[in-house]
Amino acid sequence: MDGIIVVNKEKGCTSHDLVSKVKKIVKEKVGHTGTLDPLATGVLPLLIGKGTLCSKYLINHNKEYIAVLKLGVSTDTMDGEGKVLEEKDVDTSILEKSNVEKILSGFVGKQIQEPPIYSAIKVKGKKLYEYARKGESVEIPIREIEIYDMELRGINKIENEIEFKVKCSKGTYIRSLCSDLAKKLGTIGYMKDLKRLKVGEFRIENSITIYEKTTKEDIEKKIITIEKLFENKEKIELDTKKLILFLNGVKLNYNNKDEVYRIYSSNKFIGLGTIKNNILKRDIII
Repeated sequence: MDGIIVVNKEKGCTSHDLVSKVKKIVKEKVGHTGTLDPLATGVLPLLIGKGTLCSKYLINHNKEYIAVLKLGVSTDTMDGEGKVLEEKDVDTSILEKSNVEKILSGFVGKQIQEPPIYSAIKVKGKKLYEYARKGESVEIPIREIEIYDMELRGINKIENEIEFKVKCSKGTYIRSLCSDLAKKLGTIGYMKDLKRLKVGEFRIENSITIYEKTTKEDIEKKIITIEKLFENKEKIELDTKKLILFLNGVKLNYNNKDEVYRIYSSNKFIGLGTIKNNILKRDIII
């Protein structure tokens, strides 16, 4: 079984938990292209078998989320699982729809973001959360991100909560975004809930939830094959002689643009090849 499945991660389990569960079911190598916090739910693409070789093509995807921002409380992890650092009253006037929409729209565009200290980003060989847990100081590396769209979905003035949808670039931390939104609103806050709707073209509508009774057949019905995954890439048909050379790692001359190509022989999908400087090289063979 080679390809990708889109898993709808449930709250409370880790990305590693899901990888382990699927690995036990399919008896194949399984990996992922990026984790979701245990608190978060939604889209988590898992790569199975030779699909794990496709990870290099899947790391720069944009993302789409629905988040709930809780105002008036801050935590050390910037989510509901952390230690409360501060609490303060919230002036309900800041929760007027026009004001919230204005603040949200102000975040659209490219910007510099500081990731949470409780994150898996590595600094000097250690993950940031390792420094945080030991109480060690470390310089948190900032990064450029881009917010493509922010949409207000609801305001709960009783609970001081704002629900919004965000479309953003790879590397965006929604926990940091929630904290920054709260500051712009003139208060403090943390990310209470997070649901990922989309990673690249992988959508929650096409996902599968992994239960204890999930079978290999259930997963096979939902798998996106490598051929399907790259269906928008151009096709190269090889005759028998060129196929043998290609499979043996021989570089072939092709006057095509630098790109990834689907490789076929006798109309059968063989795998992927890449062309660079008019040279076709073997990449992933099925």
